[in-house]
Amino acid sequence: MIKPRYEAVLFDLDGTLLDTAPDFITAIDRLLESKGLPPTDPATTRNMVTHGSAGIVASAFQIDPTDPGFEALRQEFLSLYLENLADRTRPFPGISELLADLGVSKIPWAIVTNKPWLYTRAILQQLPLASTPSAVVCPDHVARNKPDPESVYLACKTIQVAPERCICIGDHRRDVESGLNAGTSTIAAGYGYLDPDDDPADWGADYVVDDSEQIYRLIFD
Repeated sequence: MIKPRYEAVLFDLDGTLLDTAPDFITAIDRLLESKGLPPTDPATTRNMVTHGSAGIVASAFQIDPTDPGFEALRQEFLSLYLENLADRTRPFPGISELLADLGVSKIPWAIVTNKPWLYTRAILQQLPLASTPSAVVCPDHVARNKPDPESVYLACKTIQVAPERCICIGDHRRDVESGLNAGTSTIAAGYGYLDPDDDPADWGADYVVDDSEQIYRLIFD
């Protein structure tokens, strides 16, 4: 097997490692139906995943997060999401092969995400992956979320690999900036959940990919 170019790989979760949008769409459509409203446009919801539950609910209901009823809607949505969050979620194409070969090569990989531990843990428990992450860092584990480098530093400390020997992959500017701020190499995942006017080429990453299968060739040179 070809030797990897890096000693560890750090992945963002939603829109980078896993295509979680289908289960978000199911949850928000169930909530809309319960309120007597039509389903959302799937493409719109897909793009909103990067903005978390607040962004999805605000977009689907056309409601401002400062509205008095917003938080109750968001909590209903999260409860529904927790019930089905691994039904249709899958690794992006090429990711399973990459994880399998990282496992065989004994190269640690980690998840560094702004998704809370409750939902991250549930997905990992219910969705078998080709190898096991050596670290999982969520907002619950740090004082400052991405783009602050704290979560990247914690992942590197846990897997005992210096940041400069790691590569950090994500589908949002904050993912790339957290890696750059920590001193890792970076890949901008242009296939992920991007805002329509967002250009990954502007994020300052070392590499930009528009296909998840391209990541393998950057890791295993």
